[in-house]
Amino acid sequence: MNDFDKLYERADKLLHLMEKFLPPALPDPNWQSAIAFRWRKQGNAGYIQSIAHPHRITLDALCGITDQKQRIDQNTQQFVQGFSANNVLLTGARGTGKSSLIKALLNKYANDGLRLIEVEKHHLVDLHDIVEKIYQRPERFILFCDDLSFETDEPGYKALKVVLDGSIATVSDNVLIYATSNRRHMVPEFMRDNLDTRHIGEEVHPSETIEEKISLSERFGLWLSFYPFNQEHYLEIVRYWLAYFGIHEMTALARTEALQWALERGSRSGRVAWQFARDLAGRQKSIGNNPCQ
Repeated sequence: MNDFDKLYERADKLLHLMEKFLPPALPDPNWQSAIAFRWRKQGNAGYIQSIAHPHRITLDALCGITDQKQRIDQNTQQFVQGFSANNVLLTGARGTGKSSLIKALLNKYANDGLRLIEVEKHHLVDLHDIVEKIYQRPERFILFCDDLSFETDEPGYKALKVVLDGSIATVSDNVLIYATSNRRHMVPEFMRDNLDTRHIGEEVHPSETIEEKISLSERFGLWLSFYPFNQEHYLEIVRYWLAYFGIHEMTALARTEALQWALERGSRSGRVAWQFARDLAGRQKSIGNNPCQ
């Protein structure tokens, strides 16, 4: 055996030993056994993980956002049917149903082949890898990016821009991105950004800094804005959730408590209404099961 053969044999043994310490290859998910998934990382390798128990909320449970529901529902229906549709950015007040609306659409169209993959902010740099894994599959995929906010120099910010619009490679037509944010442009905006704004005649030309900050949100074809609920809408949502928890009549006392609950939290939102209804239902059942009270 010559020196080359000896070297080859030693290298082969070394590789065989190293393979024992490498993580096992992760299989592709079963797209028919689940409807919701997450992008996960194991070392430097990424994989798509099934979610065993996704949130089963329905569109009927979301009150006070009729126009937003209609517009995103139409967009999603077009997408599921194989027609052209837009990436969607949902922005505005916290607790008004932005994330829940996307989950409800998944539940509505899951039987038609819609699937959702949740991608966390720090994994946005892997968007190209995710798209590559689902390229040309028969299902229709929503990449769900929840509660996004960026500094302009973050790698995820640039990666999302490229995938939305700007890469030399075309994104598969079976993929849309639905993102939520409390900020309209997803990046902080400062007064100093306006200092370089130029006025030419009657025209206003924003500074390059402002143009850069709005360039990400402009890549979403459909913008949906969510606003704080007024008192009437808030109480309507409270009534819905009370009925959900088995309380089919909202008494004057419950109404007063619901308003006080919102006042203490500084917000009249769907989330606050759900939390109040959950608390009231629990208290009533607890008292009913305690003969000492």
